[in-house]
Amino acid sequence: MIEILSPAEVERGKRTGALVADILHGLKARVKVGTNLLEIDRWAKAMIEAAGAQSCYVDYAPSFGRGPFGHYICTGVNDAVLHGKPHDYRLGDGDLLTLDLAVLRDGVAADAAISFVIGGAGDDESRALIDVTERALAAGIAAAAPGARTGDISHAIGTVLRQAGYEINTDFGGHGIGTTMHQDPHIPNDGRPGRGVPLRPGMMLAVEPWVMADTDVLVTDADGWTLRSKTGCRTAHSEHTIAITDSGADILTLPSSS
Repeated sequence: MIEILSPAEVERGKRTGALVADILHGLKARVKVGTNLLEIDRWAKAMIEAAGAQSCYVDYAPSFGRGPFGHYICTGVNDAVLHGKPHDYRLGDGDLLTLDLAVLRDGVAADAAISFVIGGAGDDESRALIDVTERALAAGIAAAAPGARTGDISHAIGTVLRQAGYEINTDFGGHGIGTTMHQDPHIPNDGRPGRGVPLRPGMMLAVEPWVMADTDVLVTDADGWTLRSKTGCRTAHSEHTIAITDSGADILTLPSSS
């Protein structure tokens, strides 16, 4: 299903998006060497509930996961790039952490992800991975405008990733979002311009480049959810929820202080 939301619904989406961004950046400021992934999940739960919002993840049980996710945020460390299920692990200096969060408030969902290095031992590869996903995200958003198509977003993202020398997996990518978290259309992280679904004002989309350092092959962790790079290489993931407007794309998942 592809939803076209009303201006009032998009405005509610902007408020939900700001909440998602505030939680993610609040968690980033709080996380340090020695923080347990289960602590991050508890913090996220408390922040979601304090805002009167609902988790999009805790009861989420799609075909590609093993039963309900059961947690409030995705926490991917190093080689874990998508759907990272929180578990008993304490972050070490130099770990690359991805936080991915989606919530529903006032009937509209928003979804975003950030990647960052823990402590002061960041390496060049980690910084490059984070940088390329952020640049690809910006390029994808710049390509999103009325009259464009989903393939234009995919092509813009893929161009940045390929020019940086990375292989691209298109099994998982961006998606429609609105009154539910995951909707059509699928927006892979590479594609042909001028193809795909036409973009219309009122559409909300989650745009999410992710990359693995030396492979495009994913493997599923024993937990039935966490997707890791097959080679064990490092990974990164950046995501915003946007709304298509008459003049382009509005980023909804910006902190409320922006």
